[in-house]
Amino acid sequence: MIPDHLLRDRYWKAMLYLFSNHPKLERYFTAQYFDLESGTVRAAALKKAAAPWSESEKFVLNLALHCFNEIHKVNLSDMDYLDQQSKQLAFEAIKLRFG
Repeated sequence: MIPDHLLRDRYWKAMLYLFSNHPKLERYFTAQYFDLESGTVRAAALKKAAAPWSESEKFVLNLALHCFNEIHKVNLSDMDYLDQQSKQLAFEAIKLRFG
């Protein structure tokens, strides 16, 4: 169960949206990578796990991590790798975080 305060937090909200709605990211929304109680994300471990993923899947992960903390950079031009459904997810996450 995701704590309510995280669902209201603009940094968490956008990342949680992507991890809840993207098929690949959904599988990695586990205690191995997320500690919801302490509010931490094992970003380096997620990036390591994503090494063999497609460019589009890596972009969505990078966007999710960037929405959570800007230290994680994302190249918006890589949205060209996304299909229409993933683009819609990306736009919604950007709106949740920056809108």
